[in-house]
Amino acid sequence: MQNNNRFSSDALAGQTAVVTGGSSGIGLATADLLLACGAKVAICGRNPERLAAARAQLQAAHPNAQLHAQTCDVLDESSVRAFALEVQTTLGPASVLINNAGQGRVSTFATTDDDAWRDELNLKFFSIIYPTRAFLPQLEQQARQLGDAAIVCSNSLLARQPEAHMVATSAARAGLVNLVRSMATEFAPKAVRVNGILIGLIESGQWRRRFAARDNQALDWPEWSAALAQQKHIPMGRLGRPEEAAQAIVFLASPLASYTTGSHIDISGGHSRYA
Repeated sequence: MQNNNRFSSDALAGQTAVVTGGSSGIGLATADLLLACGAKVAICGRNPERLAAARAQLQAAHPNAQLHAQTCDVLDESSVRAFALEVQTTLGPASVLINNAGQGRVSTFATTDDDAWRDELNLKFFSIIYPTRAFLPQLEQQARQLGDAAIVCSNSLLARQPEAHMVATSAARAGLVNLVRSMATEFAPKAVRVNGILIGLIESGQWRRRFAARDNQALDWPEWSAALAQQKHIPMGRLGRPEEAAQAIVFLASPLASYTTGSHIDISGGHSRYA
């Protein structure tokens, strides 16, 4: 049986991939892996210094790669449109869009005021809506030429397993599951696939800061993070690494997932308890 979608290290060679929130964490790890797969990569972020550091890190690891980094606020539609235009001009039309911007809000129903609800819902939805709207014409153009284009959205396990102390984020994350599914159905006739990942506890700057402020300074990172995983009932006994989330993202963006749309991959080390 003939298979034209075999995956290799250059599976995305020559294609343009865009990563929002690409200056740190999962976004940076995803950009690194996309470059390793031969893609031309554009990253954006709000902090110019952190974005410049990410660009330098990626360029050092991939000296011959085509890389574009641009300051952009994904909640500012005009800023996102300008980013999309610059990507097309600099690297060519995008065939992959990774919607990765966003963060969690710790608050209960009692402590979340109206402005906090609006801010959280606006962040979670429009950080996907604006980039998707801006890049969709490019994705459709590439899908006509290549037969496939992909959008991948980073989401959280909270979407299926809500926590009372993160009520607004949990509610917003749940809505994103349906947004991905709806877009997948709408865009499928034009060969633009839409999928997502649900991440559990992943190593991040936040957890590293908590580790630095730990009560027992004798504990090293593996010991401290293993204890945290036990406390959080993670069967694999550790936190995930950004590159593990990135691998799932790149899989969904690649030819290996050519018949997958409207789905989410669970990246939680077995932490999920939903059916």
